[in-house]
Amino acid sequence: MPDAHAEHFPGPLHQPPVASNVDAIQPGVHHEHPVHPKLQHHFDDMEQQVEASTLGMWVFLVTEIMFFGGLFMAYIVYRAAAPEAFQEASHHLSIGWGAFNTAVLIFSSLTMALAVRSAQTGQPARTQVMWLVGTMFLGTVFLGVKVIEYDDKFAHHIVPGPYFDKSAWTHPAGVEQFYSLYFIMTGLHALHMIIGIGLMAVIAIMAWRKHFDSTYYTPVEVSGLYWHFVDIVWIFLFPLLYLIGRHYHAG
Repeated sequence: MPDAHAEHFPGPLHQPPVASNVDAIQPGVHHEHPVHPKLQHHFDDMEQQVEASTLGMWVFLVTEIMFFGGLFMAYIVYRAAAPEAFQEASHHLSIGWGAFNTAVLIFSSLTMALAVRSAQTGQPARTQVMWLVGTMFLGTVFLGVKVIEYDDKFAHHIVPGPYFDKSAWTHPAGVEQFYSLYFIMTGLHALHMIIGIGLMAVIAIMAWRKHFDSTYYTPVEVSGLYWHFVDIVWIFLFPLLYLIGRHYHAG
């Protein structure tokens, strides 16, 4: 005979089910983090976007390293074939202008680093623009000095080609090879500098429009990587072209 009290005290099977964490989540309701306004649609989050941008710049710089590395290797090979001619040619480069330009680019790396830092720390737009414009100014000074040097070479007929003055040199064929490499290497470096100045101008306009703050400064950072690379290339070009063989005295 069933217990009369069983109906008034239901067992565990009659207890109301406790909602689990999974059941507590209502279907169709999404719990998303706020989307950063600078996040591009093809990235999941800002961290992925920053990593992709930085990686892309580093891949580009690796190709640039291989490009200039080939030019450096060509210089080494030709120099080994005609060391006296390369010594004679390098002796006629202005070590003063070369050293000045080296100091200019080192200082421009400092202003570029300060521009990146000002964006990272969310400093006012005018501060970011100040450092970027300073970097552009120093890059322009560098190019101005190169124009002076190139003009001197044209004036003294030291430009490879039909107007090259072979009578002024002890080893004219090797000297002409040296200046061919000189104009190719420094000319390509100057082209990269012009591109860098244009890039800084775009970044400066974006900074003036307050595009950058402590949560978004990737364009400034990756542009800084490019600028530092161009500066480092010159750090190798200066001793390679201007300093090696300075002990040579013609005649």
